[in-house]
Amino acid sequence: MTALPVLPAAGPAALAAAWIFAALVVIAGGRPLIAWLARSGAGKRVREDAPARHAGKAGTPTMGGLLIIAALLLAAGLTGAATGLLGPTRSATDLGVGLAIVAVFAAVGAIDDALGLARGRNLGLRAREKFALQIPAAFLLGVYVLRQPHLGGAVAIPGTAARWDLGWGYPVFCLVLVVGMVNAVNLTDGLDGLAAGTVAISAGALAAVAAWAGAGPAAVIAAATGGAALGFLWHNAYPAGIFMGDVGSIGLGAALAVAGVLSKREILMLLVAGVAVAEALSVMLQVGWFKMTGGRRLFRMSPIHHHFELSGWTEPQTVVRFWLCGALLAAAGIGLRP
Repeated sequence: MTALPVLPAAGPAALAAAWIFAALVVIAGGRPLIAWLARSGAGKRVREDAPARHAGKAGTPTMGGLLIIAALLLAAGLTGAATGLLGPTRSATDLGVGLAIVAVFAAVGAIDDALGLARGRNLGLRAREKFALQIPAAFLLGVYVLRQPHLGGAVAIPGTAARWDLGWGYPVFCLVLVVGMVNAVNLTDGLDGLAAGTVAISAGALAAVAAWAGAGPAAVIAAATGGAALGFLWHNAYPAGIFMGDVGSIGLGAALAVAGVLSKREILMLLVAGVAVAEALSVMLQVGWFKMTGGRRLFRMSPIHHHFELSGWTEPQTVVRFWLCGALLAAAGIGLRP
């Protein structure tokens, strides 16, 4: 076990500014982007096995995540410059590496979206192609963190003062954590406002936790992420006028994971983002149960938000109830901060 060092902090005013600026950029830029995407023919293709009520979503502009990620990167970069996090310090490197990882994952999502639109179906990159692009980036982030004296390979155990030093096992842990969270948020993006709302809640909790931990770069990234996701709800709330696409969901998942890693609160990040974690687990359980039982289903449909839809919940009911679950998990995570 090793102790975690105190990391450079960002003040509450700076974090609020990053949150508000990112939200306003997305709110202001949404309508022009929707119009441009509509003219470009960037309409969503609905999964063939989706609930029948989703048929009406076909043709809704997608790839709104381009605006989310642009706002996130801009807000975090400007806040870093204004607070001195971009000076000649280790904070500048942490912030730059974190934003670069978010941009790389968002680019993978953009390629996936573009290929799907070009092929005229809800399928872009194959799973193995996505993993081939995501895994090296996540592993390199883990190596970077391990080699930094102020970060290192120790993992905090929520609610305790204990730290578990993984040593050179940390890059592998980081790989699983980042790729898992990226794809968990991607799976959550299935209902109007669901992914945007839950990410906004999770990112807000992470910003607070990172700030208390003195992790300035992580706090700024989380605050900008929360603001951009919240701003997107202006256009994405039921009935959605635009969808974020994989560029948004994959980029936002990467941002949550990066904030958790750079604040050295990796396990706590999984708790505050527990809705996305539950969505991913529901898919794994469904697939595993299906194979074990020779074709029986554990849920009516996975990810689990579709199970509740098919059980009689309306789409807005499902989304708001998942938001409430996300808020409870975020509160629990804040309460358990080491």
